Amino acid sequence: MQKEQSAGAVVFRLEQGQPKYLLLHYPSMSKKSSRSYWDLPKGHVEPGEKEKDTVHREVQEETGLRGIKLLPGFRELITYSFRVQGKNIFKTVVFYLAQTSQQEVRISFEHSGCVWLPYAEAMSYLKFQNAKHIITKAHHFLSKEGLRSRQNHSQGAGTHVPRGGAEKRPAHGIARRW
Repeated sequence: MQKEQSAGAVVFRLEQGQPKYLLLHYPSMSKKSSRSYWDLPKGHVEPGEKEKDTVHREVQEETGLRGIKLLPGFRELITYSFRVQGKNIFKTVVFYLAQTSQQEVRISFEHSGCVWLPYAEAMSYLKFQNAKHIITKAHHFLSKEGLRSRQNHSQGAGTHVPRGGAEKRPAHGIARRW
């Protein structure tokens, strides 16, 4: 079985003392399938690259966010298997918790949209149990560590940012699903 290693982040920003989590919309890999989904930023660890360097690089490449701050004490690992082109792949992904004060996101060609959401709404968008588990752990970590010490200036709620970074606020402050 082929093995892959990736690293990613649960990216959040604070709005009025509450975290808003960044989710990316991954379009279907197949033109015959409508299996698009929302997930966290992540990508392959390059040869000789450290996990944290991968996180910074991938978040910047996929979202345009620069200068994220990785919070100490949060490092979670998930594993899963999948099949592609007749090959079984065993994948390991390590996630860090990353804070930003930036609201504007410029998604890469790999994605079709993004959204900043509070925890409960983010959970409803996520399809995979691994992602739900990671974001739940991150949310509990932030609750335990205390958000007051991480308070940044307030940012707009429930903002959906389509490809290209132009801001669009959906009706009732809830992002659209594709």
